[in-house]
Amino acid sequence: MLLSGLDLSVPGDFPADRVSGKLSRGGAIFRLSPFPCLVLLVILVFAPLSAAVAAGDAEDARALMRRIDALWRGNSAQATITMAVTTRRYSRTITMESWSQGKDQALLKILAPKKDRGIATLRVDKNIWNFLPKINRVTKIPPSMMMGSWMGSHFTNDDLVKESSYEEDYTSSITFNGEREGRGIYEVTALPREDAVVVWGKVVMEIEKERLIPIRALYYDEDGDLAREMRFEDPRPVGDRIVPLRLVLTPSDKPGESTTVTYESIRFDVKIPGGLFSLRGLRNQ
Repeated sequence: MLLSGLDLSVPGDFPADRVSGKLSRGGAIFRLSPFPCLVLLVILVFAPLSAAVAAGDAEDARALMRRIDALWRGNSAQATITMAVTTRRYSRTITMESWSQGKDQALLKILAPKKDRGIATLRVDKNIWNFLPKINRVTKIPPSMMMGSWMGSHFTNDDLVKESSYEEDYTSSITFNGEREGRGIYEVTALPREDAVVVWGKVVMEIEKERLIPIRALYYDEDGDLAREMRFEDPRPVGDRIVPLRLVLTPSDKPGESTTVTYESIRFDVKIPGGLFSLRGLRNQ
């Protein structure tokens, strides 16, 4: 989401062992829809690149952003995710299980803490519903609340439905090609096309040259002011790819606050139970 859609397919099915750092693999596809928002994160599922950047295309900004577009989208996936939220008033950590299929269907269920266990969010196309088990009620998120915080994080409900594409919705150019902090970097600046319906007035993406993975993204509003920063951390092998397993979102207008999403385990190319992405599935997951 976060941002917004990247497309990657990779063979790889692993639990991420946070103690040993070892990954076991299988066959899979990962998709992360948050991007440029994160995407976000309900659908985060890594997949192998369908449009890799060849060596001769490395200087081509469009090819680089096509790769980023391909980094987070797949056929189906199941994952366990930890989201840590830090604000000036509180800190909280939520553990979630998510399922996704294609780019239009996702279901997320909270596993912990105990007081929130069973709360679930369903996304189908551009519609979002929440299920609150304590009152046994399903509610649809109205358009007036789309910019509201999702589960107290720095992501919004709108982040869950954005499906913009850097290649299709933005005109990109390489604005820096060199070394920063001892490693080779491409900096790509993306400006929205006139007819594109997007949130951001400009996105600046830093991409590591050696592995062609995103390092940092800066999101500017329509007035040209920096709105938020996304950092991509803890790159690990996922099949034959290197993919960041931790994403840190920090809002510019709230110093010291952040939302961190960490993938604890991921299974790709999974069989999705029939009816899972429905209101009945939302209640019965």
